[in-house]
Amino acid sequence: MYNNYIFDLYGTLIDINTDEWNDDLWKKIAILYAYKGAHYTYDELNEEYDRLVQAEKKAVLKKSPDTKVVDIKIEKVFRKLFTQKGVKVTKAEVLFIAEAFRCYSTKYIKLYDGVLDLLDTLKAKGKKVYLLSNAQRSFTENELNMFDLTKYFDGICISSDEECSKPDEKYFKTLFDRYGLEKSESIMIGNDYISDIGGAADFGIDSLYIHQSISPEIDGELRSTYKVMDGDVFKIKKLIINHS
Repeated sequence: MYNNYIFDLYGTLIDINTDEWNDDLWKKIAILYAYKGAHYTYDELNEEYDRLVQAEKKAVLKKSPDTKVVDIKIEKVFRKLFTQKGVKVTKAEVLFIAEAFRCYSTKYIKLYDGVLDLLDTLKAKGKKVYLLSNAQRSFTENELNMFDLTKYFDGICISSDEECSKPDEKYFKTLFDRYGLEKSESIMIGNDYISDIGGAADFGIDSLYIHQSISPEIDGELRSTYKVMDGDVFKIKKLIINHS
């Protein structure tokens, strides 16, 4: 019997399409930086962003060499893009840039059909629901609130906070240690056969794979306990809830 249901977010509960390489995005962000006195051409800003992201990843790895899959706090990059132009900004101003970046780069975002029904069913049955997401808090927190999802979760782990991502077992262990979860009572639900399913298998918990249009192509063994290959969220109840 499963008591703890651990969800991935993007591609599992939320359907999203973003484009962070679009010239129009960088032109808009360059204008916002210029408003504060940090002047970049849009291509210079894009290049500096990429460089600083890689530098942050190296810094995290140096600090935590046991981390296999690194994540960073993207706000540090947005702040450094100001400071290297000699501009001081507040935390709120940096957060605004992060939010604008996410907004401008998002082509569409919506819940998959059946998500609220699934989460309502879990809560009605007294199950615990957790989020284990490879994501940026400055992006994800707003999107959770936008869809009124935050209330469903008994615990939330976001990779930027931990500077560690799925499929790293260390990230799974963070969730389990923080909320006192038992492996035998827990299942991971996700749409990525490596990050979600491979990570769960390596950590030693059951999993359900749901294939969505934004799922990475499966190139190797699918190590899930259960699978839904047509993206139908409603089928999850039949497989892992109704009889648990």
